[in-house]
Amino acid sequence: MSKEQLAKAEAMLRQPRPEGQRSVEELRAGFRALMDTMIVPDDVRTTQTTLGGRPALHVTPDNGARPGTILYFHGGGFVFGSPETALSLTAQLVSKTGFDSYSVDYRLAPEHPFPAGLEDNLSAYSALLDSGLDPSAIAFAGDSAGGGYSVTTALAARDAGLPLPAVIVTFSPGLDATRTGESMTTKDGIDPIFTREAVMHTGAMYLAGQDPEQPLLSPALFADLTGFPPLLIQVGTNEILLDDSTRLAARARDAGVNVILDITADAPHVFQAFAGTLDEADQALDRAALFLTQHIPTP
Repeated sequence: MSKEQLAKAEAMLRQPRPEGQRSVEELRAGFRALMDTMIVPDDVRTTQTTLGGRPALHVTPDNGARPGTILYFHGGGFVFGSPETALSLTAQLVSKTGFDSYSVDYRLAPEHPFPAGLEDNLSAYSALLDSGLDPSAIAFAGDSAGGGYSVTTALAARDAGLPLPAVIVTFSPGLDATRTGESMTTKDGIDPIFTREAVMHTGAMYLAGQDPEQPLLSPALFADLTGFPPLLIQVGTNEILLDDSTRLAARARDAGVNVILDITADAPHVFQAFAGTLDEADQALDRAALFLTQHIPTP
């Protein structure tokens, strides 16, 4: 049953961790170990490549890709994670849509704070455009910090005079470096992954003393989304970052953007990664795949 599946996922996420703040190396190793347990569909192929001067993972369906490319930005608090840790998500999207995907290995904080990763993601998008891909056949997608990047890379592209992608899909995006959402407090203790202290710790590494009150760091509060492509935001109710999503959706609505705010009850941060073991994850990814194929239709 779904409630049992959710309880099992939450118990896994609440496994005891070492007390006190962990080092960057410990954070990265722990995240890799967690994501290695996620299911990757077996009907895709992966190839190491480069995109915009950065390593990237190219994921393609076994039976050949249909026209359409997903530029994916992995999660990890801007400090940890990689295309490999996001493979369960990129592979699911590729399997369900028939599109191919490039997942960018952008530079991480604290070694490379803002705006290094954003610059890498913008370069990757520019490289796709330079390769001849039409922006109407490109989607941005990402989870957590990468969900934030799916929005801020579009902002940076617009600022650079580049055309925007056809569609944006975000899973539990991080969109407010000021950490002022009410859910930071109301979901404290309910969220099985994050605490305010934890996200402030990694956020400080990414900010490196810069003002968080700017559109490329807190788009849920400060971004002008006028002219943005259709936007799907998926989030769970058991997240301290819930209000990042609800506030961005409101900004998108007010800017005249076609936006769907898709909230799943009792689900944790980036619950979609539990596809194959959690019904809500499979159903959410089905909705995301439908949204993508509706906006990048087969010619």
